[in-house]
Amino acid sequence: MHPTEVIIKPLITEKSNHQSQTRNTYSFHVAGKASKLDIKKAVEELYNVKVADVRTMVRKGKARRTKVGYVNATNVKRALVKLHDDSKIELF
Repeated sequence: MHPTEVIIKPLITEKSNHQSQTRNTYSFHVAGKASKLDIKKAVEELYNVKVADVRTMVRKGKARRTKVGYVNATNVKRALVKLHDDSKIELF
């Protein structure tokens, strides 16, 4: 997979900003089929940094009520990427 297909977008929240400053960990929305190795290679190639660890999670889509019944939103895969101490990503 191409790196731009693996990393969909960086996740910018208050918690992710705090983790980037204190733990050097960044959050990304990633493709559902992407493995940890794919994510590591994509981040290293796109941002020119050295990745130390990758953790992933799949957030289940919530059930939403519509006129005709309930519909489940799509699942979202997130990755928490920890960088080496000498690496940093400038998102802004």
